Amino acid sequence: MFVRRKPNKSGKISVQVIEKIKGKYRVAKTIGSSSVESEVERLVSLGEEWIKNYKGTLDIPFNDEERIADSVLESVDNILVSGTELLLNKIFSDIGFNVIKDDIFRWLVYSRISFPASKLKTCDYLLTYHGLEFQVQDLYRYMDRLYNNYKETIQLISFEHTKRILGGSINIVFYDVTTLYFEVDQEDDLRKTGFSKEGKHQNPQVVLGLLVGLEGYPLAYEIFEGNKFEGHTMIPVIETFRKKYSLPAPIVVADSGLLSKNNVKELLDNGYGFILGARLRTSADKRKERILALELENGESRLLDWEDGLRMVVSYSDRRAKKDRINREKGLKKLEKQLKTGKLKKSHINNRGYNKYLKMEGEVKIALDMVRFEQDGKWDGLKGYITNTNLDKDEVIENYNNLWKIEKAFRITKNEIKVRPVFHYRQRRIEAHISIAFVAYKVYKELERQLLEKGSKLSPQKAIEIAKGIYTVEMQLKSSGKKLRKTLLLNESQRKLAKMFNF
Repeated sequence: MFVRRKPNKSGKISVQVIEKIKGKYRVAKTIGSSSVESEVERLVSLGEEWIKNYKGTLDIPFNDEERIADSVLESVDNILVSGTELLLNKIFSDIGFNVIKDDIFRWLVYSRISFPASKLKTCDYLLTYHGLEFQVQDLYRYMDRLYNNYKETIQLISFEHTKRILGGSINIVFYDVTTLYFEVDQEDDLRKTGFSKEGKHQNPQVVLGLLVGLEGYPLAYEIFEGNKFEGHTMIPVIETFRKKYSLPAPIVVADSGLLSKNNVKELLDNGYGFILGARLRTSADKRKERILALELENGESRLLDWEDGLRMVVSYSDRRAKKDRINREKGLKKLEKQLKTGKLKKSHINNRGYNKYLKMEGEVKIALDMVRFEQDGKWDGLKGYITNTNLDKDEVIENYNNLWKIEKAFRITKNEIKVRPVFHYRQRRIEAHISIAFVAYKVYKELERQLLEKGSKLSPQKAIEIAKGIYTVEMQLKSSGKKLRKTLLLNESQRKLAKMFNF
């Protein structure tokens, strides 16, 4: 509704209240007419007052619903996706990240969880769905500031929260590494080609070391040059973490890729207990004979004294044996195919992977070594764990099996949070990008924990998908200028999520 001044042929001005119904305008009320300007202004004021009074009678409308609905819709200023913010705000604050008073930081984390994309697409997403106007250069400049100011703060907040939910102490840690590749050709001091766990051997990469506590809760991370041997990354990360927080030496759990004499020596010298995956097939011959002589059945394990005062736990699983056999057969088929195409040469005969099943026949012919292939079958299903702890064999195996949770952490970070491929090229922005991904994983993990704690069967990803469908309508009343907000919970799933997290 609005007040209209309508000139008449008589020279007077009629003051009318006009309303719009179904796209057509009509006179709702004629206030009066006059040729005197001061009187016209008085009539206009009366018209505006009439509109206020008239609208005041429509607080609970029981008739003319279409007209009222049209009036309400005309008052809408904005419709925003608010569910993800409402859900993640709660988790973000529970962890303690709200002490970082930067909206850009918060929104970069939320976007990495709910809409992982390049910084340019992130700007489009924030404007379209959240009404936030950031320029891509704003985000780049912020990442420079994040690198300089917040990396240590972020890790401290994560550590304190993880320590709190694990009962106040960190007695065991799990370490593993992965690689993150870049969509560039040129190497630099940090981004170098190396062994890629993602099969991107031609792309420059960085090595990411991640330290987590029980249940996969993140503690610390570090990045290394792309050609860094993963076995050389573990001790620096663990020692830095331990000294930073003045912790007693925890038990360290890591897979066989990090087993080396130097790592074992440094762990022993620095007072760490450890459980490391063993390489049974490369043990000394007498030890291999001793292991195979155990003839373990499905689910059985044995504890053996090992070299240098260490202990070896050996276990057997039918399920693992089946998987090992399938993998060996796949490797063999791949070699057979390469032999037929003539791609294999003498230089391919080595102990890397399944190339160990190659041999020379005569001076020129390369053939499959089926004897070695069959001998390897004796090790199918066997798994070894080297330890210096006093844990019994079942505790050793149970703790080592928790390593799958750090593998899950990498999988979530790469698939849901999409930390890679990485498009940045400045080291400080690469560091900032990984910091944001680290925080996003921490928020994701805490959401998972709280869902379980509340007895919900929702996965974090499903909860986020539900939240994406929750909108907030913003409107401004034309009569008073008052602004209103209303969050719309349109189905039972949304209402349950809102009740669960109290938003």
